[in-house]
Amino acid sequence: MMNTPKIIKHLILINVIMYLATSLRPGLMYSLFAMHFPENPDFHWWQIVTHMFMHGGFWHILFNMYALWAFGSPLIMHFGEKRFLVFYFLSGLGAIALFLGVQYYEFYGYLHQLEAMGFSASGIFHILHSADPEGAVAKIPALLYNSSAMALLAKMLQIYHMTMLGASGAIYGILVAFGFFYPRAKLMLVFLPYPIEARYFIPLLILADIFFGITNYLHLPIAHFAHVGGALTGLLLMWLWRKHKDEYYYY
Repeated sequence: MMNTPKIIKHLILINVIMYLATSLRPGLMYSLFAMHFPENPDFHWWQIVTHMFMHGGFWHILFNMYALWAFGSPLIMHFGEKRFLVFYFLSGLGAIALFLGVQYYEFYGYLHQLEAMGFSASGIFHILHSADPEGAVAKIPALLYNSSAMALLAKMLQIYHMTMLGASGAIYGILVAFGFFYPRAKLMLVFLPYPIEARYFIPLLILADIFFGITNYLHLPIAHFAHVGGALTGLLLMWLWRKHKDEYYYY
């Protein structure tokens, strides 16, 4: 870490402080700073940024901070610290934008299906907003005898009460930029200990996130579309900045 750029050190330090604070007061920290679904009253506008500094466990923050250090540090000499910071945050914002876009699409898709079955949107939102969803469901007896409707409601409740956190979206943007500058660098995963050049490794990683995001094949609480959003934002920024490389950065 002796030659680590200051901005990388500062970002890691903020993430570590937030992680330690979360370890001490998890309920408060998750409630205030993790990203909530905007229809949920626990959503606050600052969560759009603060969720990038929150992590759900030791391995989560370890892998993200290692990636930030390993792939972010070489980018500083191309971007400079200020432009790197802009790139980092824009990638993170692009990640949450795509993630929420998918969540909204699914949420209101389920709602429209319930409305087509004859249930009112106001009744469904009453259940979602209720501190006791099961009790609220009991007030709409027709739901109790419709397994399809209950399944749709369960999916809406899952989205409504979801929280999203982590720097992974911004990290994926950094990975894309790293691939632009160092396409022949050899990378590998822990469970796939065979080095692959970045120009192949990074697209395969993104395609895997698209696949698992669409199919939910692994059934793990991973925000795959946030990863994809960060990567796409990084790709767009690199494409835009590359057109003005003499102005923005050098090789």
